[in-house]
Amino acid sequence: MAKKQLFTLEYPVRCSPAILYEFLSTPAGMQEWFADKVDERDHIFVFSWNGSVEKAQVTEKEQDKFIRYRWLEAPKEEYFEFRIEKTEVSNQTILLIKDFAEKGEIKDQTQLWDYQIKELFHRLGN
Repeated sequence: MAKKQLFTLEYPVRCSPAILYEFLSTPAGMQEWFADKVDERDHIFVFSWNGSVEKAQVTEKEQDKFIRYRWLEAPKEEYFEFRIEKTEVSNQTILLIKDFAEKGEIKDQTQLWDYQIKELFHRLGN
């Protein structure tokens, strides 16, 4: 299997980092846009989509700044991360997503994230 590459996506968001962080780091928030059902126990999130279940562990986080998840079935060095930044000049909130995919699948993975983020923005009223 080909080694996966890290890629980063950037989305401007019209909401406060605190509100955005809730949608990225809590089961209730994630269930609004990321998966059909989300549960969490001992830093392990259980995501369900159409009967399919995936588990991810929270490996690092900083309130209102970032949260990093690692799929339990994935290699240790792979993760997906949501990072919240503010631009210096305009003070706009930026959501950075870091994820891993095989080189030939980055475009498809980007489209999937675009779709998910569109759903997030809808929930945020963006």
